[in-house]
Amino acid sequence: MYSHVVFFELTDNSDEARQALIDGFETYLAPHDGILVYTASIRDESKQRDVNDLTFDVALTLVFESVAAQDAYQVTDAHKQFIEELSGNWASVRVFDSVVSGSPIGLE
Repeated sequence: MYSHVVFFELTDNSDEARQALIDGFETYLAPHDGILVYTASIRDESKQRDVNDLTFDVALTLVFESVAAQDAYQVTDAHKQFIEELSGNWASVRVFDSVVSGSPIGLE
């Protein structure tokens, strides 16, 4: 399995803008073949500990069945359209890709 986690810092981080990005995830990204896990989340602003990263507004987590599935997702028209339509509100994007060791609970 392969994990693709993306943290978005938004220029306009209003509730409406955050939801628009999540709607974009669900329209363009979640329906892709090979995705085992999809989550979209908004940063919990109540967490202000020293260890909390406060430099993002919305997170996307995708776990793919394989590296090949993730590679195929990257070049789909839907992924490209997502970037084209929604990137205008991104102040920064950080991507964390990793090979999953073990099985996520519930996917055995």
